[in-house]
Amino acid sequence: MNLLEEMKQRILIGDGAMGTLLYSYGSDQCFEELNLSHAEHIQQIHQAYIDAGADVIQTNTYGANYHKLERYGLEEKVKEINTAAVKNAKAAAKENTFILGTIGGIRSFRPQSIDLNEIKRTFREQLYCLLLEGVDGLLFETYYDFEELAAVIEIARKETDLPIIAHISVQEPDVMQNGKPVAEALLELEQLGADVVGLNCRQGPFHMIKSLEQVPLPEKAYLSCYPNASLPSYSEGALQYSNNAEYFGEVAPQFREQGVRLLGGCCGTTPDHVRAFSQALKGLAPITEKRVEKAEKIVVQSRQRDLPEPLTDIVRDRKSVIVELDPPKKLYTDKFIEGAKALGAAGADAVTLADNSLASPRVSNESLGYLIKQQGVRPLVHLTCRDRNLIGLQSHLMGLHTLGLHDILAVTGDPTKVGDFPGAASVYDVSSFELIEMIQQLNNGMSMSGKDLGEKASFTIGAAFNPNVRSVERAVQRLEKKITAGADYFMSQPVFSEEKLIQTAEAVKDLGKPVYIGLMPLTSSKNADFLHNEVPGIKLTEQVRDRMAAVSGDREKSYQEGLAITKSLIDTALDLFNGIYLITPFMRYEMTAELTRYANEQAAKRGGNQRAHIIQ
Repeated sequence: MNLLEEMKQRILIGDGAMGTLLYSYGSDQCFEELNLSHAEHIQQIHQAYIDAGADVIQTNTYGANYHKLERYGLEEKVKEINTAAVKNAKAAAKENTFILGTIGGIRSFRPQSIDLNEIKRTFREQLYCLLLEGVDGLLFETYYDFEELAAVIEIARKETDLPIIAHISVQEPDVMQNGKPVAEALLELEQLGADVVGLNCRQGPFHMIKSLEQVPLPEKAYLSCYPNASLPSYSEGALQYSNNAEYFGEVAPQFREQGVRLLGGCCGTTPDHVRAFSQALKGLAPITEKRVEKAEKIVVQSRQRDLPEPLTDIVRDRKSVIVELDPPKKLYTDKFIEGAKALGAAGADAVTLADNSLASPRVSNESLGYLIKQQGVRPLVHLTCRDRNLIGLQSHLMGLHTLGLHDILAVTGDPTKVGDFPGAASVYDVSSFELIEMIQQLNNGMSMSGKDLGEKASFTIGAAFNPNVRSVERAVQRLEKKITAGADYFMSQPVFSEEKLIQTAEAVKDLGKPVYIGLMPLTSSKNADFLHNEVPGIKLTEQVRDRMAAVSGDREKSYQEGLAITKSLIDTALDLFNGIYLITPFMRYEMTAELTRYANEQAAKRGGNQRAHIIQ
């Protein structure tokens, strides 16, 4: 008996959720480990689905890989757990039951979260375990990242002739999170060697049917679908799904009309849902022809806006100075506005506003950015991954776009434990790399989930760079990855020596992207000692610390010495970089205003449009 031969003749019914039933039985531990410790429970669930009409069951191995088992300290039991899972399925199966070895996606909605080579290694280990036990086919399910799914299909196809069922998961109907249409994705999976292609998880029947309406019948492969029971509700600390088995019976014919030949259930589904599918489709042959109305291609336009010249153009054409001014921790903002106006008057091309720097709450940089824009000062707002989840980040970016704040520095953000509220949660749904990709998707008119936003955003994306590390070359490799993600330019942490300026310029000379080199004036000997000894990634030269120590206790002389040291660094930096990034210490904007004027005066003396000879 062959799975694909059976699918030629009839619609097969798959099983439903394993985790839903295990959770309802009171188990909230590693579900895959239960293959060993509670084999009888797993077998009973398989049996319940078979009794409900399932022709195809899947092994309880969705997360039985090294990466996911490591969370429970079970990473050394990959083979043992997968072996037991297949045996449990076989113990419950009837003579005409097909058993699929299931391998779940790892990356979910964070494509950069795990290196693809690690995914391949982990996948091979689990794949070999399942193949050795003699399954009837392989099911790759809940893959949000197309690159990951393509990679594992390529591996599996070389290792076995068994049927491969490949399921993508989408957050929006018709489209994957990278904007790839579902129909296009399924066609590519067929071309990669998948025998059955389709959808599972995340959405209920309504939206999955909507997605399938745009999918033609594959030439060689078959279509499959495993919808969730419904959209989940959250009650008393748990996700709950509708008990709507009758509804599954009502919509089952619509799945048939879309060409589905393998129909099962995902999250929230039970034997009742599977029974409803089975009874509704009993005796109905699969369709062999399907008409697909070609969807009108949506072309997202950029709205005509009165946009300022991009910073990337400015810094390529001439010397450019931007200045950071931290939003205040108190509600009184007059001094901040005054400082921003003074910096603009001094010739700063933009005033940058940190996003709750050092994990301490400050007045929103979004609101202050809008206010200084009204004063004729160009704002450059920082955006961290720390404070907002994916929903909040996208909403915030849409708000920035709406307010006309188009210059962004995407940064990871200091963890909350270093700030005023060490008990607060650090979100970090995404890394800085993924945040850059997210902003770039908005520039393409797509949300993080791949949804059309109606128009393209117009963000210029800056990224952070720390040259104060042991290996600048390794830091530059990170910059190259950020360029691939979509970064337009870089802003560095402050540098305090000419040697570091020269070393950094040499390291980034082939990047092809502008670099604003960071400089920060010292205000006192104590300030110098604090930065040197307590701030990660910053080291001052002994000469600089001695110069500040020599004027210790004299506020005016310390002020002047701090300016003199920074002016000397500006002189060197102007020979090496087109971009200067001045960081204002302790709201003393008069210092950075003077340094801004000095940098612009020195640039004019050297020839206003002359480019730096090493880095643009």
